[in-house]
Amino acid sequence: MANIVEEFNAYRSKMNEKMLEDNNKIIKRIFNLDTNAYMEGVLPKRTKELLGLGNSLVLRCDDCVRYHLEECHKLGLTKEEVVEAMSISLLIGGTIVVPHLRRAFEYWEALES
Repeated sequence: MANIVEEFNAYRSKMNEKMLEDNNKIIKRIFNLDTNAYMEGVLPKRTKELLGLGNSLVLRCDDCVRYHLEECHKLGLTKEEVVEAMSISLLIGGTIVVPHLRRAFEYWEALES
């Protein structure tokens, strides 16, 4: 199961590197903005990652969900905290979020193994 984590991270790293090799100013600025937005600030990084996770679920971006799940895991959030946050996203996004929620549960299990 941990293989899905390794595969995701390897692909993400490889493709991010390829995108940044083109030295496109807009892409670089978006990456920089994203990095800076999730730094500690008035809101703690834990809160920001839960917000990112919730928004990613509602927007139905599995890659983003995986990224934020991994960040939440690294920050020591519990499964209960993550599931409670994702349940709010399900409420807001509706049943169309359920398939993404399934994959989120699968990915969290892989992170825990």
